[in-house]
Amino acid sequence: MTEISICFEVHQPFRLKKDFFWSGSIFRRSSPHYDFYFDDKENRSIFERVSKKCYLPANRIILDLIKRFSDTDRPFKVAYSLSGVFVEQCRRYRPDVLDTFIELVDTGKVELLDQTYYHSLTSLFDRDEFCEQVRMHRELMWDLFGVRPSVFENTELIYNDEIAAMAEQMGYRGIFAEGVIADPNQVYRPAGCEKISLLLRNYQLTDDIGFRFSSRNWEEFPLTADKYAAWLAATPGRCINLFMDYETFGEHHWPETGIFEFLRYLPGEILKWKNLRFSTPAEIVDMVEPSRTVSVRSARSWADLERDTSCWLGNALQWACYTYLQKLQGPSREAGDEVLRIWRLLGLSDHLYYIFTHGGGPGEVHSYFSPYGNPYDAAVTYFSVLSDLHRRLSEILDMADHPFLFSTRDGAELGTAWSSQGMVSLLSRADADALEHHASLGSFATWASLSLGDERLARELRKASRLKGEDLRRALLDAFKRRIKRATTKK
Repeated sequence: MTEISICFEVHQPFRLKKDFFWSGSIFRRSSPHYDFYFDDKENRSIFERVSKKCYLPANRIILDLIKRFSDTDRPFKVAYSLSGVFVEQCRRYRPDVLDTFIELVDTGKVELLDQTYYHSLTSLFDRDEFCEQVRMHRELMWDLFGVRPSVFENTELIYNDEIAAMAEQMGYRGIFAEGVIADPNQVYRPAGCEKISLLLRNYQLTDDIGFRFSSRNWEEFPLTADKYAAWLAATPGRCINLFMDYETFGEHHWPETGIFEFLRYLPGEILKWKNLRFSTPAEIVDMVEPSRTVSVRSARSWADLERDTSCWLGNALQWACYTYLQKLQGPSREAGDEVLRIWRLLGLSDHLYYIFTHGGGPGEVHSYFSPYGNPYDAAVTYFSVLSDLHRRLSEILDMADHPFLFSTRDGAELGTAWSSQGMVSLLSRADADALEHHASLGSFATWASLSLGDERLARELRKASRLKGEDLRRALLDAFKRRIKRATTKK
């Protein structure tokens, strides 16, 4: 018996105002907030359109199919990976769309997968932030649907051994990756892991629907449900994982292509074959033992022909924005929840995706999704927003040129301060022994002198460094609070 899992990634980004730089918005007097950076009118318009063309009709068909086969010995099942920002847009623009997903999950035949809440690239550069965004998504799935996903799908199937290890440590029993790393129709164990199973996307069969369905130049056109079911039946292996953008139905392939009719008839045609049945990813993890261990050191994804991270990080413009985003993370966290949320929204992988400059077929795909006329406009907009946020952070915080790395005597990291405010937070909660350690090294005074450029503060900190315990903590806190007051007065 071959297990067929059909999985859909459902995501819509919050797009930036395309004229942010050219309209003169950059550095205009304002606090950093959603309406200042993001184009709510366009985001609403796109979500309304895709809801009508894809989400609502596709959900109705899926629900009808679940009901149709619910009392059979081989019921129809699917899985969804809903990004946190997609759910936010449901709530903001079309709550009825969210209601239909809740209705689907309530059937018991729909599995939800976890991913990063902000559909971000944090798995590539910050373990703690990655885990926090995954926890946010996990909590959202519980709050909305009352389920705790056990299978993880990283943003756009970005995967390597390290990401698999993090997912296992967070308690997931399965994780998805692109099927270029091994035979996609088997289950594997990620290298270095003991419990989590690796499921692979069958990209050939998935892309036959996702990319080639409406192509009249394709030798297999037209693709019918019975033909496709025959391909599945003839495919050897323990499982076939079909994983695609949900917008494939009605948005990427318009209704007049016959895509909805294909979806409507596909389960019935599949179930005509006695060797096929539908299973959710978690059920496959339970039923199929890993055949062997697979190691993936360099990150892979399902994006473009390269199926790596080059669609986001393949040129200098993308790397410049990506690096700038990382540098603003620490200060944004210290500036408070509202600013941190802005930074996280700027971390959506889509912003870098739009700055893809290669041509050919991949370039056409990027252009299709991009709200910009060309990748250079996307780069100007994104970099100017990041620059503007940097400016706002310097107004909110007493920022240093370089961060202060706080650690114990044996070198264990305790935290990082990017500003005087961040230092106050660290000093307030740090162990007294760690304070005495840094004081004895003169670290506080050196940071004040070199990174804040404040010799007055440096002298106060040298004097305070002679103290011990809570007396030392109070003296350090008082010195930095006076610095913050002076800096605030100057602004």
